[in-house]
Amino acid sequence: MTTLVEGTHPGGFLVWEAFRDYTRETITVAAGTHQPGTVLGKITASGKYAAHDPAAVDGTETAVAVLWGKADASGGDALAVAVVRGPAIVNRHDLVFAGTPSEGEIAAAHAALLAAGILVR
Repeated sequence: MTTLVEGTHPGGFLVWEAFRDYTRETITVAAGTHQPGTVLGKITASGKYAAHDPAAVDGTETAVAVLWGKADASGGDALAVAVVRGPAIVNRHDLVFAGTPSEGEIAAAHAALLAAGILVR
């Protein structure tokens, strides 16, 4: 029997949200190619979003949002949709982190998302 494997898809990380028109916004992604569920930080100087990086000092060291669908900003800024506030619940196993963050860095990112009303389960 053939085993089917479901890949990532827009919003696949989302367990529950109160009102999609409230929790999601169109954002500008500054750089990179990202999959649905990528944890994002907000660049302080520009207000644009990029992959969360615990070692950064530009604002992206704080997790503030989760990317809804794919975003390709490899050629420059790209518009995308992200869950930027709660109330919302997301599946921890479907979140995507850039690089290889430690368990402590992941826990800190989960706490930062909770501050935005996004509960990681």
